[in-house]
Amino acid sequence: MSKELLEKLKRKEEVYSLWKNGLATWEEYKNIVRACRDATRKAKAQLELKLTEEVKDNKKGFFKYISSKRTTRENVGPLLNEVGALVMEDTEKAELLNAFFASVFTAKVGPQETQTLEAGEKFLQKEDLPLVKEDWVREHLGKLNIHKSMGPDGMHPRVLKELADVIARLLSIIFERSWRTGEVPEDWRKASVTLVFKKGKKEDLGNYRPVSLTSIPGKMMEQRGGEEGHWEWSTWIHQGEFMPDQSNS
Repeated sequence: MSKELLEKLKRKEEVYSLWKNGLATWEEYKNIVRACRDATRKAKAQLELKLTEEVKDNKKGFFKYISSKRTTRENVGPLLNEVGALVMEDTEKAELLNAFFASVFTAKVGPQETQTLEAGEKFLQKEDLPLVKEDWVREHLGKLNIHKSMGPDGMHPRVLKELADVIARLLSIIFERSWRTGEVPEDWRKASVTLVFKKGKKEDLGNYRPVSLTSIPGKMMEQRGGEEGHWEWSTWIHQGEFMPDQSNS
């Protein structure tokens, strides 16, 4: 909202107060109301035009604006628990969903997955691991999209990008140590989870898909593992994504 529009809105309130006290005419108040309405419509049109022009670089802002214009917002409705009873309270629904996703993501590991994890452990024991160079970290920090949301660790991409020269060396040390020890910082294992309804009955837990918002440095380390052909790094990071004692709703 521009300074000019704010001043007009403030002036409208002042004229309204004057009219109530008999110090301004109704016509004067109607004129200021009309001017504010026209200015508001113009500002809205300019905002929408800017959002459409910048949609490629700022998709988050565009869809956030679209979402704000929705007249109704759907929350997760009643859910069926393991005994077929409907759960109504938000806290109970969060615990139910969390337990369901925890059971899905901590299922028994198959033979192929076991081999992958064993290979990962052997890989971590080698001494010739690739270095996570400071230049690599700095380059990827510089490519961050500042319009993306920050993860549960509270590190906003704008801050990470603007401080790339300062934190690149520190992050490279953390990345390198994680490579060599197989230990992942606790904040990288956390995720803010949003539910997306797929299809079918809305009370069925299996008809919801979790979408996770994770730490940006954690994503960078996962990407580094992929570049080296070691996708098992993703498994190590996300082993703790769903925990039975957390409410990821």
